[in-house]
Amino acid sequence: MLDHIGLQVQDVEKSLGFYLGTFAAIGMREILRFPYGETIVVGLGGADGQPVFWLGPPTGTETRELHVAFKAPDRAAVDAVHQAAVAAGVEVLHAPREFPEYHPGYYGVFLRDLDGHNVEAVHHGSAAAG
Repeated sequence: MLDHIGLQVQDVEKSLGFYLGTFAAIGMREILRFPYGETIVVGLGGADGQPVFWLGPPTGTETRELHVAFKAPDRAAVDAVHQAAVAAGVEVLHAPREFPEYHPGYYGVFLRDLDGHNVEAVHHGSAAAG
């Protein structure tokens, strides 16, 4: 249903480092960047080369928490995202575990990004499937 999403962040370069470092295990990489005033806008994506997650500067003063979940290919990738976050001192909202209240096999980790957003890596599948 979603084609792409844009997130307003206070410091695009710092947020870019956070997302690339934390979500490397799911294949997140920089696809595109362009200047925007005194800063930049950056499009991130996966192996298909499509920029689906955009980081840009704020356009106003109001900030609201946003929740974004990124697909992980397996549980090991979710665990790797968690390990990268812990190593970087990122706030972990929920350590990796299965969340049966969502559906059987829903395995995720929830983190707090640099701007206070709730970001997640999730794998939909059974423990046996990886």
